Formats: sequence, C-alpha cells, structure tokens
Amino acid sequence: MIPFAPAPVLLRWFAPFASAFTAPTLRGVLGLIAGAILAPGRRTVTAALSILGLREISTFTTFHRVLNRNRWAPRDLAGRLLHQLVGAFVPEGPVVMAIDETIERRWGAKIRARGIYRDPVRSSHGHFVKTSGLRWISLMLLAPIPWAGRVWALPFLTVLAPSERYAHERGHRHKLLTDWARQMLLQVARWLPGRQIIVVADMSYAAIALLEAVRRHLTVITRLRLDARLFDPPPARQPGQKGRPRVSGARQPTLTQRLTNPATRWRRVTVTNWSGEQDRRLAIASGTALWYHPGKSVPIRWVLVRDLAGEVEPQALLCTDLAADPVEVLTWFVRRWSVEVTFAEVRRHLGVETQRQWSDRAIARTTPALLGLFSLVTVWADEVLNEGWKPRCAAWYVKSHPTFSDALAVVRAKLWGASFEMSRQDREQVKIPRALLNRLTEAACFPT
Repeated sequence: MIPFAPAPVLLRWFAPFASAFTAPTLRGVLGLIAGAILAPGRRTVTAALSILGLREISTFTTFHRVLNRNRWAPRDLAGRLLHQLVGAFVPEGPVVMAIDETIERRWGAKIRARGIYRDPVRSSHGHFVKTSGLRWISLMLLAPIPWAGRVWALPFLTVLAPSERYAHERGHRHKLLTDWARQMLLQVARWLPGRQIIVVADMSYAAIALLEAVRRHLTVITRLRLDARLFDPPPARQPGQKGRPRVSGARQPTLTQRLTNPATRWRRVTVTNWSGEQDRRLAIASGTALWYHPGKSVPIRWVLVRDLAGEVEPQALLCTDLAADPVEVLTWFVRRWSVEVTFAEVRRHLGVETQRQWSDRAIARTTPALLGLFSLVTVWADEVLNEGWKPRCAAWYVKSHPTFSDALAVVRAKLWGASFEMSRQDREQVKIPRALLNRLTEAACFPT
C-alpha cells in the first residue's frame, strides 16, 4: 500500500484517465504526477517523493515500478489525452497538429537506445554539432489558447525512435523517421474519424512514400524543395491505346524557374506570427502538380513564398489537399513554430533531460509522460485562467498574457492549497500542519 493521499482536485482532474490503471498503480501514478508538478528542480522519482514528504518510506520502490514494471498502455492514455485536448480547445473545425522530433541529451552506457545525432539547437547552416541522446518523435495539437493570446503546441503522443545501432544489436529492422510518422499519423486518423486533420511538419517528413500512405486519411503540409520534380497528371488513356498507362504527364517548370519567370502570377498577403515574429508581407504563387520520382508519386498543391522585404529566402510548401486555399496553408504552417517553444518549456519547467531512469521501459515512458504533463497542466489551468486571472508582474516586467510558468503556478497553488485549512476564528489565518510546513521549508532550502 502506498502511503499517499492525493488531493481531491487532482482526483477530479485525472478522472478521465483513472480507468486505465489498477487501483494500486493509480495511487503511484497520482503520487508521481503531484511530485512532478510540485518539484522545483529535477524530475526524478526521488525528487517527487521528497516534495511529497515521502523520503522516509520503505516502499519507495513501488513508485519506481510504476514506470519500469507495472502494466499500463501509454498509447491508450495518448488517445484519451487527445480527446480531452480537442474537446477543451478545438471543439469544432479543423484539428491542426504538428509532428516533430527532439533530442533528449542523455549519456550512460546503460541507456542502450541512445545514438549520435545532429543537435538542432546548437547547429546552424554553416556549423554542424553532434550530440549523444535519445531521439523522440512527438505529435502535438496546435490550438489557440484564449487566455494565452497565441497558439500553443500541446503534446499528446510521443514515441522513442531508437538509433540504428540499437536496432542492429537487437536484431530488429531499423525504422526511419518516416516509418514512425506513418504509424503515428494513421493512429491519429483512427482516433478522430469524423474530424478534418491537418498535420504540419518540416522537411524531414517531405517524403513521397509517407505522403502517399496518409493523404487519404488526413492532410499533410510540409516544406518542398525548390528543385522538386513536378509533372502534370497523366493524360487520360484513349480507347484502343496500346502500351502501359502513363504514370505522369508533361514536366512542369521547377519552382526555382517560377521565381524568375515574369509570367508567374503572384498574390500579396500578410501573414501573422511568421516565424514566431510580427506580421510579414509576402507574395505567394500556387498550383497543383504530381510530385514524381521513378517508382513513386503523390499529387500535391505547391505554394511558393517570397518575402516582399527581401529579408527571408524564398521557400516552398506542399499540401496533400489539392483544394486547399494557399493562404490557409500558410496560416496553418506558421503554427508549427510554437513546437520549439514547447520543447524549451518542458526542459525549463518540467525537468526533461533531468530524469535518471536506465531501464528501457522506464525511459520509454518517462519523457512522453513529462511532455504529456505539459498538456495536462494547460487543461487543468484553463478553468482558472479563463476567469480573468492576471499574471504576476513586476515594476520592471509587465506581462500581458499568462505563459506556461503561470499555468504551472496556478496548478501548483491548487495542489498546495488542498493541504491548508482556514482558521475558524480569523479567516486571514491559515493552519499549516507541521508535516506540510517541513515540506515547504525543504522545498525552499533544497530546490534540486
């Protein structure tokens, strides 16, 4: 038996997921969630136990077993989290998502799934930096948060994409990023059968085989090479025509050629939050084509983008929905820049990269759980922040909208407040049990 009594508010918040666990495992899960939210430093199991005042319990391994041994299905929880996020922030209209990967910087001989990858944060076009770590692929809901005043990327499904060396050592076939992405996107299409799904991604997912596999189930928007081989659709086969059917029509000009062609018809638009910045005035051109490579092809709508100020290099996007409006394609695509904000926030506020698990199962569960906790905190804080709650400011710093740190603070206040009792004689006085006072003191004095 775990000597931990979760706060009633946490039981209410976590009710949609409770049936996925047995009763003993659920107590451990609630303890780890409460500890991960309240802990100010690392997000290890011992840090979670310390902030809950459970440093002296002899059954501490019970909490470790939640991650490395107990049976529960992360994919089932991901589906439930997606439905909760969609119901809270996107009850109607298109469901816009992003898929992207991140590197969790981890070292250690016992972490077998790690590999050597390009560091996307420290690398640039002219400087290549490698790092050792775990590669995660995450699907996030790109939803406008009313009280935040912008779009947030809310993770709900994250999977580990092990290194090629790890697959060879275990005798498995190495799965490419596009293989993982195909499985994840088809799973999402099964979870939301009646909704229009738009997925935005970077150049890593601009693969003909991937786009052809998922385009009948959802819409994918990604970058497109300016020198991509674009063709007209194959002409209709005539009656009595001999030979094999044509697989493509006439070759179209490349997008690079269209940039300098005076016959290209441009349309001027203003796009908000371009690259996470202010509004940007652009000229766009669009059309449909068959993106063809010998042996594989996919029909796409291409959107050629040129910055009127000349500060950004011309670029191109593709969309697997041929009827999509080019301006909407741009509007959906610019949402993906919130993904990097989320990756930075989970490192800064939820302790990603501070875990210390070594077993394969615990590693595969912990990071997705912390990313999912970002989304849970956002949903749980929504009921408070939607009531006109004002973010904490200072004379030297004025904040117009709450950020994730404010959302986390609101949820922490709810959990801490559940342990306090108001005095009957003086409503301004609060009774604090000695054990709770010791926990607060330790949290202030030992923040890591």
